[in-house]
Amino acid sequence: MASSSATGADHLAHERSKAKFDVEAMKIVWAGSPHEFRVSDRMAHLVASDPSFRRENRAVLSRKELFTKALKKAAHSWKRIIELGLSDEEASWLWFYVDELTFAYIHWGMFVPAIKGSGTEEQLNKWLPLATTMRIIGTYAQTELGHGSNVQGIETTATFDPTTDEFIIHSPTLTSSKWWSGGLGKIATHAVVYARVITHDGQDHGVNGFIVQIRSLDDHLPLPGVTVGDIGTKFGSGAFNSVDNGVLRFDHVRIPRNQMLMRVAHVTREGKYVLSNVPRQLLYGTMVYVRKVIVVDSSIALSRAVCIAARYSSVRRQFGSQNREINGIAAETPVIEYKTQQSRLFSLLASAYAFRFIGEWLKSVYTDLTQKLEANDFSTLAEAHACTAGLKSLTTSSAVHGIEECRKLCGGHGYLNSSGLPELYAVFAPACTYEGDNTVLLLQVARFLMKTISQLPHSDQTHKLSGTIAYMALMDHYLIKYCCSVEKAEDWLKADVILKVFEARAIRMCVACAQNLAKFADPSEGFSELSPDLVEAAIAHCQLIVVSKFIEKLQQKIEGNGVKQQLETLCYLYALHLIHKYSGDFISTGSLNPKQASLANDQLRALYAEVRPNVIALVDAFNYTDHFLGSILGCYDGNVYPKLYDEAWKDPLNDSVVTDGYPEYIKPLLNQQLLNARL
Repeated sequence: MASSSATGADHLAHERSKAKFDVEAMKIVWAGSPHEFRVSDRMAHLVASDPSFRRENRAVLSRKELFTKALKKAAHSWKRIIELGLSDEEASWLWFYVDELTFAYIHWGMFVPAIKGSGTEEQLNKWLPLATTMRIIGTYAQTELGHGSNVQGIETTATFDPTTDEFIIHSPTLTSSKWWSGGLGKIATHAVVYARVITHDGQDHGVNGFIVQIRSLDDHLPLPGVTVGDIGTKFGSGAFNSVDNGVLRFDHVRIPRNQMLMRVAHVTREGKYVLSNVPRQLLYGTMVYVRKVIVVDSSIALSRAVCIAARYSSVRRQFGSQNREINGIAAETPVIEYKTQQSRLFSLLASAYAFRFIGEWLKSVYTDLTQKLEANDFSTLAEAHACTAGLKSLTTSSAVHGIEECRKLCGGHGYLNSSGLPELYAVFAPACTYEGDNTVLLLQVARFLMKTISQLPHSDQTHKLSGTIAYMALMDHYLIKYCCSVEKAEDWLKADVILKVFEARAIRMCVACAQNLAKFADPSEGFSELSPDLVEAAIAHCQLIVVSKFIEKLQQKIEGNGVKQQLETLCYLYALHLIHKYSGDFISTGSLNPKQASLANDQLRALYAEVRPNVIALVDAFNYTDHFLGSILGCYDGNVYPKLYDEAWKDPLNDSVVTDGYPEYIKPLLNQQLLNARL
């Protein structure tokens, strides 16, 4: 029974009227620039207004129906890109808002960048015109059935035959089968295949990429020696099941020698393996690019979930207040008013903004790294690699946890597919393992941190530290002299205080790990034994990066009435939430004391109150159309209940009043019960 005649639209309209900042200006901040906002907004509405991009109830489609409909949308997307003459930037946004996982996701996201990053000028001139006009469709075949993170353990071989000037691509074992490549199962015509380079003298030169055609361009049949198919249904309803993740095996498939990607190494006509004058480190640029994209994806996925949960929490009413009545009935309280709801939701809202800005910063990191690599300057490569590896791990793990938390924040209705949250979770969950298992990545970060610390006492490296590890130059200060200056709750609203606390915690955890490692005679044994501690130290370092870049964002010029104040609130909320969640680390390292941790919690609660009137405006600033959000609970107008009711009747089970199977299974049971009752 409703407690008032107010509708969901009334509730959200009221919430929007509370906003204390310029929402349109915040949309530009979220987008990154006025130009990016205009382009993205135009593409969002172009997609939302096109009936061919209409969202179906993917959960009730069969695998084949799901797959075919996704192909149809991909083909229509490309048609619209050509018809409208869209720029690369506009096309990218169109693919983004179509929001349908297909072969195009891996073609543009992995296949094309792999060729750009590893191909020679001659190879780029040959293959990119074909790939960028989609006259060939590609995938990225690195992972194998038996090897994922351990790329050097790849078993597929590429053996050079000097008599024919060809490489022989072969899968020598079952576990060497290529596995998981998106678009491979049914669509891709070509693949960048990673295999071990074997010269005619039997020498193994390690792993390299090769462009291999796997299907005919005439009839789409697999070429001789190629066994290829789909690996089967994945987790969740819909989700990645619209993508043909594939299995691929080669039986002595021959390809021309010039289809080895030769930017950093090549094999001569005579069969000699030769390193080029292009440093192998350049290949890391592609890896940094891909992980940068995943960090941005994390902010998008989490912000979608937060938008749904925030809007629904404002519409949903539960339990009454004895002090308020409407028409003689106790007025029910909006769920968003409960402090337990706020503490869970608002920290995720702050995280979404934090991840957005760290993704924005990583774009500049990638641009700077690319310029340096092309100039043979590798001074920042190790740091950029560690930074992107760690941030990929941190943001994806946090986003996946956050999406599930948002589902629970929506109560029982969050479990409905029409809420959009189950599929969103299923779509983003694999981000924790693809492009590097998150724990493995954190151990790579830890190894970099341990190496950095080991060099500090023995050289003049301290003054050379910059970027995300610059704070380590203050190691002596943080180990000996530092003492947190917080005396009252309001002190936690000082950026320098927060930054120092995070720096102290990170460096003390790292130094403690380094000291414990030094106790082992065998460093590899020590690293293995201490790996859980090393992972925690890496997380502390990565959280420091996110907090510091959020603070740096606040130091930039920010347009719009009240916008900067809202971002400051979110920044402090994000940082204090981490202090609360990881208080054991902060206290055990002496970075702050229990009293200061308690004051941090006091200030955190105060920040919830500041966010509360602005929460709907803050999620509106994401500028997501209902089409893109794909959620009844998160619909912009707030009319949740009528839409949920109408959606229920669209389920195939409701196509008939009396269900299929009633005569065969249910009626005999009921008749049996009736007979027994008569006895």
